[in-house]
Amino acid sequence: MSQKRILLIDNETTVREVVRACLKDLGGWEVLEAASLQDGLLKARTEQLDAVVLELMLPEGWTLLAQLHAEFATQAIPIVLLTAKATWIPPQQWAQFGVCGAIAKPFDPVLLPRQIADACGWEEGIETVA
Repeated sequence: MSQKRILLIDNETTVREVVRACLKDLGGWEVLEAASLQDGLLKARTEQLDAVVLELMLPEGWTLLAQLHAEFATQAIPIVLLTAKATWIPPQQWAQFGVCGAIAKPFDPVLLPRQIADACGWEEGIETVA
């Protein structure tokens, strides 16, 4: 499996640390991080990404989601929401912003890479790092 590049946008340092460890150690993926919407948008525009994992409840999270979906350079990148409000957002609303799935916080760290892969429709298996 080719190594996936994931951009994680969340303003909580602890959450970023846990998610990064899960995706790197259990998924075998490279994880780029952004603590702010501006940094997240810049990295989404300039990096070759396989997916964006976004905490939607950031201040202006919906604005970032709309920008990612509207811009030609970023609109094809699958977006997975990682948020405590995941069950509050109807799937029809996700689709209009290019969201391929949502994972509720608190999440199971062991299942996280598989949930993201499933949401993105990645057929290949998750790498296991010994």
